[in-house]
Amino acid sequence: SSNMAQATDPEPDYYSILNVPRDASDEDVRRAYRALAAVFHPDKHTDDELRTQATEAFAKLQEAYEVLSNPETRQVYDVYG
Repeated sequence: SSNMAQATDPEPDYYSILNVPRDASDEDVRRAYRALAAVFHPDKHTDDELRTQATEAFAKLQEAYEVLSNPETRQVYDVYG
């Protein structure tokens, strides 16, 4: 039922995905990403359903990190969401 979540929340909040405040430093963002990536990495899960969920979470995590780890894309995201 991930489609339901997307319908109500079309744009994921990259800060809440990484669990960092909006004024987090680059280092905070990097540290949060590494910690969460270790948890959600698909290779860590043997159960198929959990691996599928982890893969989706990991993809969102990577997307959030790519935007927030680049000062230019982060600034655009902060202004326009």
